[in-house]
Amino acid sequence: MERLKVAPMARIAFILLCHKDPEGIIEQAQRLTAVGDYMAIHFDARAKPADYLKIRAALKDNSKVVFSHRRAKCGWGEWSLVQATLYAVQAAVAAFPRATHFYMLSGDCMVIKSAEYAHDFLDRDEVDYIESFDFFSSGWIKTGIKDDRLVYRHFLNERKHKFWFYKSLQLQRKMGLTRQIPEDLQVQIGSQWWCLRRRTIEAILDFCDQRPDVMRFFRTTWIPDETFFQTLVRHLVPTPEIRSRTLTFLLFTDYGIPVTFYNDHYDLLLGQDFLFARKISPAAHEVKRRLGLLYAAKGVDFPISNEGATLFHFLSGRGRVGRRFASRFWEKESSLGRERELLIIICKKWHVAKRLADQIRQKTNIPTLEYLFHEEAADLPDLGGIQSTLEKRTRHRRALMRMLFDYYQTDRMVICMDPSGIDLLEDFCGDRAQTLLLDVECEFSDDYLIGHAKRVGLAGEQTTQDTLDRLLPTIRHDITFEADRIRDSEFENHHRIRESQSSTENAPVLADFLSTGTSTAQEILALDHLFTD
Repeated sequence: MERLKVAPMARIAFILLCHKDPEGIIEQAQRLTAVGDYMAIHFDARAKPADYLKIRAALKDNSKVVFSHRRAKCGWGEWSLVQATLYAVQAAVAAFPRATHFYMLSGDCMVIKSAEYAHDFLDRDEVDYIESFDFFSSGWIKTGIKDDRLVYRHFLNERKHKFWFYKSLQLQRKMGLTRQIPEDLQVQIGSQWWCLRRRTIEAILDFCDQRPDVMRFFRTTWIPDETFFQTLVRHLVPTPEIRSRTLTFLLFTDYGIPVTFYNDHYDLLLGQDFLFARKISPAAHEVKRRLGLLYAAKGVDFPISNEGATLFHFLSGRGRVGRRFASRFWEKESSLGRERELLIIICKKWHVAKRLADQIRQKTNIPTLEYLFHEEAADLPDLGGIQSTLEKRTRHRRALMRMLFDYYQTDRMVICMDPSGIDLLEDFCGDRAQTLLLDVECEFSDDYLIGHAKRVGLAGEQTTQDTLDRLLPTIRHDITFEADRIRDSEFENHHRIRESQSSTENAPVLADFLSTGTSTAQEILALDHLFTD
């Protein structure tokens, strides 16, 4: 009987680039190799010699640790970082023939899954994990020079010699000293934190030996650690075998600064769909201790919620609420029309506002439109393309509303709006047309807020109750904050109905908003499930 071939379980050779914290490096190496994995260490040649000797002495008897045969003097943005990586990779390939995967790490990284989980994860699919997006079209670079990274030669470090770096670049531009990108390469860009299979690593090393022209090109490219491996993997590996993502969880602020994690982030980190995380605060001793014990643990269940990135941008964005103090240039001479009335229903619970709008349409025949400035799929007529995207609708808001008034051949229209749209309210209330607001105040149970958090990506099905308990007050405060902003704006013609009040109490307010009789308002509010979640 023919024996079944069983694929070997993943064994990882970690490629560790570091330049400080010898105690932390020693602990990390011992921790990650204790369960059968390997590590190749490159310690920056610019770092303290005593630190390097301390690391070597502590790990000299660990057969699963190897040091790069040469050490580069590393500088941010320089080829030296790629060279250091290649030195460590070459040492790992030679020393660890049983390694199936090679995983890039820094001294600031910490494991957020067990070895059992990590090995099973890598065994699932025969693929490489590396961010690789088209350099020119992806928009991955947010600030700084872009094309100039490649088409000009860079011999100086921008951080150390800023004046001469840009002087050299200016001179090359002036003299037209551009260079050609190797014709057979489509340059890619992405994070330097990758995990590659052994055969991919071996193919890269062979390519480096065979293509000195490519090596020369990248040696004078600016920040090549974001392009070298990313480009070569795409060049050498079929697309179906590449997952364009990193397995290291990292976040950046709007200013390009890495987000640091602390002791109270332990549960959040474990819930992310990644194997490692960076950066962990040096002062976060408790989370380091707990994560340090994790890699050797057995039978740990990791419910993946994966809300980390969305949650960070939500919380950090709350402090940067944009306000405009003047009309946009395309709106200065535009108006909805002095004789027109725009009736705006403001409600955080969209389903409540939609039910109310539908009742108004049925009982009064006033055209109603739902969340056209918040919902991509809002039902709108074809207006020549201006209605096609949320961006266009918002940018040309007054022109859009004028066209909708004309399309429905009416001087009165009802639209629904989320309380977050304060800038929209300010614009429309500042128009020469009459704008009336109906604020629909709803009650928000914890169950509703949890559902809301899941709908907008702040939480997942596997998010722990402890995380939800800490998140709910923030969401509730955010809703209150939006409502207070609207009240503080003191808009004219501002009406308010409340879920906590009876239809008898709400009817006169709705009648005033719609300029209808109280009996019609009562008919509209008679819907039994108007406020039902």
